[in-house]
Amino acid sequence: MSEKQPPKDLDEVILSDEQGNKEVYKILFTFDSDDYGKSYVFLYPKASEDSDEIEIQAFSFTPDQNGDVDAGELDPIEDPEEWDMVQEVLNTFTSDEE
Repeated sequence: MSEKQPPKDLDEVILSDEQGNKEVYKILFTFDSDDYGKSYVFLYPKASEDSDEIEIQAFSFTPDQNGDVDAGELDPIEDPEEWDMVQEVLNTFTSDEE
């Protein structure tokens, strides 16, 4: 697995909910999994950036031509084993940050 930090000009994406409400999300980091042959991204709402607790969301994604995250290509992680792997990567990242 390789971890990639987003380029400074591509550290945010805008997501829309079912009602069409848009919210800006900051990209925490991305990584690739050789086991699943996918790229993954961790996001959190920009509005909660200064909060004590931040809700982090994870998606798999298809990189654009530059290898970056494109909000239109985010896919939910539905396989429980795949989710466990993603959760383990996040746990490792957060324990390294402490």
